[in-house]
Amino acid sequence: MPGQLRDYFVVLPDSAAGAAAAGQLPAPEAAAGRSSAPDAAGPAREAGDTLTVAHPSGRPWVVARPLVRRVSHLARGEDALVLIGPDRVPDAVLAGILEGARDRIGLERRLARLPGLHHVVARLSGQSWIRGTATGLRRVYHARHPAAGTIASDRPAVLARLIDAPLDDSALALRLLDFLPHPLSRRPVWRGVHETGAGYGLALPAAAPGTAAAPGPAEYRWWEPPPGELPLAEGAHRLGEAVAASVRAHVGGLDRISCELSGGLDSTALAFAARETGPASLSLLTVAARDRYSEDETWARRAVEAARGTAATASNGHPAPAPGGHAGLTGGHHPATAPDHHAVPARGRHPALDHHVVPAADAPYFYADLASTAAELNDEPLPVAPGRARAALLLGRARATGSRYHLTGYGGDEIFLGLPHAYQDLFHGNPFTAWSHLGGLRHQLGWPLLPTLKALSDRSPFPRWLAGAVTAAPQPVARTPLLSWGVRQSPHPWLTEHAKALIAEEFRAAAEHAEPIDPWRGRHVDIDGVRMGARHFQAMEDIGMTIGLPVAAPFYDDRILEATLAVRLPERISPWRYKPLLVEAMRGVVPDALLARTTKDHMSSDEHQGLAEHAPELAELWTGSRLADHGLVDARQLLRLAAEPFSPVLVEHSISSTVAGETWLRTAENAWPTSRSTPTTSTTTTSEAAL
Repeated sequence: MPGQLRDYFVVLPDSAAGAAAAGQLPAPEAAAGRSSAPDAAGPAREAGDTLTVAHPSGRPWVVARPLVRRVSHLARGEDALVLIGPDRVPDAVLAGILEGARDRIGLERRLARLPGLHHVVARLSGQSWIRGTATGLRRVYHARHPAAGTIASDRPAVLARLIDAPLDDSALALRLLDFLPHPLSRRPVWRGVHETGAGYGLALPAAAPGTAAAPGPAEYRWWEPPPGELPLAEGAHRLGEAVAASVRAHVGGLDRISCELSGGLDSTALAFAARETGPASLSLLTVAARDRYSEDETWARRAVEAARGTAATASNGHPAPAPGGHAGLTGGHHPATAPDHHAVPARGRHPALDHHVVPAADAPYFYADLASTAAELNDEPLPVAPGRARAALLLGRARATGSRYHLTGYGGDEIFLGLPHAYQDLFHGNPFTAWSHLGGLRHQLGWPLLPTLKALSDRSPFPRWLAGAVTAAPQPVARTPLLSWGVRQSPHPWLTEHAKALIAEEFRAAAEHAEPIDPWRGRHVDIDGVRMGARHFQAMEDIGMTIGLPVAAPFYDDRILEATLAVRLPERISPWRYKPLLVEAMRGVVPDALLARTTKDHMSSDEHQGLAEHAPELAELWTGSRLADHGLVDARQLLRLAAEPFSPVLVEHSISSTVAGETWLRTAENAWPTSRSTPTTSTTTTSEAAL
C-alpha cells in the first residue's frame, strides 16, 4: 500500500451514511516506523492502527491513522477539540483553549499560544470545522460523498478513493510546469476533490433537525499575515522563541535525535536549537559534495567542532550501531514516539554528539532509482521526486544511528532569505531606502538600470499578471529584474499542444476571479514561496514514514512565519547581509563565527550529471509513458533527450517536473488494492488519544 495511505485522518458527518463511509476507508497495514502502543491513559477507541473520536451520538467523527503524529482530544459537553500534530497536548492545555471559547475567533486566539504545527478539528455549537496551517504544511481537502455528503481529510487520495474520483488531466498538465503559483497550486489532481486554501478553514454545518443531509461546506479565513512593524531586535527575540518552541514540539523529551547538517545557516541553526532540548544523543549528518569548491562540508565540520568544544571528528560515513541492541537495524522497526508538549530542555547537559559524513561517492545522483518512488503516493506530483534516492540514503543513515526523530533545515530559504519582489512593497512607503537596497541588488545580480526602473514602476494587478504568467515567449534571462507577482515561465517543448491548451485555459479561468494572498506583491510572493516549499516537503515526510524515521522541518511553523513577517521589511532582508533576522535570532545559541557565513552551495551539477548517469532509466521511463497515454507529453522527444543528456534543451528546461509527473502517475494508477477491508470501531471515553 503506498505511503499516502499509511497516514491520514478524515472528518465525517454525524449520520448513518457518515458511519458507513468510515467502513470504506483504507484498512491499516503494517508499515515501517510504526510507533509503539499508545501511551495515553485510559481506554482508546482503536481498530488495529485506526483511532476514532466520536460525535455525541456515538457515530465516528474523526477517524485517524497517524504513524508519528499525536491525536489529542478533549470534549466539554457537545463541544470538542482535536489537535493532530507532532506533540501531545496535555488535557490542561486543551481545557484552557476550549473552555471559555464561545466562537471560532475566540478559539483561534487561544490556539495561537501553541506552535503552529497542528491540524485543528473542532466542534462548537453543533458545527464542525477543520483547518491546517498558514504555512501550508498541513492542508485540508474535502469532497462530496454520494451518500454521506461532505467529508474532509488531510489526504486527497483518501477522498478520491471514497468517491471513486478519476484523475484530472488539466491538473496533471499544470504539474508539468516548474512553478505552480497561487491559486492554481490548490487544484487537486482528482476530480471532485477540493483543497481549502492555506490560511482558510472549512466549516461543516450540522444537519437541521428532521433532515438527513447537512448544508454544504463553507470556507472562512482564520489567518492574516501580521503587519511588518517590529524592529529587528524585537523581531529576532520573537523568532528565537518560536524556533525553540517548534524544535521542542518535535523532539523535546526524546533521548536520541538526528539533524541534517549541510553546513548552511538554516541546518546549523536547527542543530544547535536541537542540542538545547537536551537529548542524550544527537547525530549530525552531512553529505559531502562532489564539487571541490563546495564550502558546505567545511562549515559543517566547524559547526561540529564548535558544538563539541573540541577538535572535530567524523565517521567514515558508516554510522556505528546505536547502543541498546540496534546493531541489526535492518531486521526490525524502531519506535517512533513523539515528544510531550512543552517538554523542558535539559539546559547545561550536553548530548553525546556524533558526526557522520556521507562520502560524495555514496550519494546518488539525481534521477537514481526512480522505481522507488512507488513506495509513496504524495498528494500530487512533486518535483523533488528525482532526488528521492538521495533523501532516502540520508534518512536511512540517520535511522541507523538509533535516531527517533530527524530534523532538517527545509523552509529556511523561503522564510528568511526574502525575494527581490519585496522591494516593490518597500518602494511605496520608503522609496529612498528601496532604491538604495535595489542598487546593491542590481550590483550583485547584474540588473540593467532601465529594465529595473520599468519593473519597479509596473503596477499590473494580480489577475493580469496571472493571465500572462505562462507564455510561449522565451524564458526570462538571468539578468531580468524580478519585481512582479511571481515568475513568468514557458511550457517545456516536450509538452503536447493538448497539454499547453489545458494549461492556458486553467490560467485564463483562474485569472478571471483570482485574488492575491496579500495586496502587497513582496508579501504575496514570500508567502506563496513558503507554501510551495511546505507542499514539496511532504515528499520527505512520506519517505521518512517508508524508512521508519519521523522527519520534520521546524521552520514551517506558523509562529515562525508570523515572527518573520512582523519585522520591518528593510531590516529583515538586505542585499548586504545574509538572512539578518535568523542570524540575530540565533545569536547566543549558535556561535558568532558560524553566523558569519554569507555563502550558499548549490547542487546543479549533480542534477545535470544525473541525466547522463541514469539515461537508461529515463529512457525506460518514457517507454510506455503514462503521461503520453494521457496526451500530455511527446514520449518520442523525451526518448531523444534521454539519449542526449547534455542537450541545450535540458540546460534551458528542467525535466524534473515531468519525471515527477510520470512516476507519480504510475504510482497513482496502482494505488488501490483490489479488495477493501473494513476496520471495526468501538467507543472512546478518554479525553486524549495518542498513536
